[in-house]
Amino acid sequence: MENGALLPMFYLPPVEYFTVFNRHRQSVIIEKHEHFPKQTYRNRANIYSPDGVLALVVPVVKGAKVHTPVSDVKISNDFNWQRLHWMSLQACYRRSAYFEFYEDDFARFYEQEFTYLFDYNEQMLTMILKFLKLPLKFEYTTEYHRHYDLMADYRNTINPKKESVFEQKPYFQVFEERKGFIKNLSIVDLLFNQGPQSLNYL
Repeated sequence: MENGALLPMFYLPPVEYFTVFNRHRQSVIIEKHEHFPKQTYRNRANIYSPDGVLALVVPVVKGAKVHTPVSDVKISNDFNWQRLHWMSLQACYRRSAYFEFYEDDFARFYEQEFTYLFDYNEQMLTMILKFLKLPLKFEYTTEYHRHYDLMADYRNTINPKKESVFEQKPYFQVFEERKGFIKNLSIVDLLFNQGPQSLNYL
């Protein structure tokens, strides 16, 4: 029997992530000691653009060939990626029903410079959980374990490179008349389109 959920720390996580969070709301543990895996939601998020799925990628400092603990990964601020991400979010969601409702809260994450990816994602996750009215009750791993017997382990299952088996009923999306409903996008897609109804949806 599964007793809680083990989740990674993602950047603007997909809807599936919060469905898991909601289902296991009394017992969620966030992985803090894994080595940073490339090409995952840890530093990327998918949003709905006029041309379909648009990936927003937070650039990270390229370290040595040795594996880097996820909590030590630094954001690369060599170019103004924050401005690019914020302009993309505005272009994609300015027409949505609730973008202006959340705009000021999200804006600071694209104006203030952050050093560590984990800290950046953590602060954003805390804010999003408050918006969703989900409890801010979660713990962190104290060391890395490859396997967990009594927890549902989502560290590798929620992945942009894998076809999601997550069942999701459609909700209104700004550009759905072009590409239809696109499932499991970043939580911002749900928030900006559904606002306070997002928790009921989850």
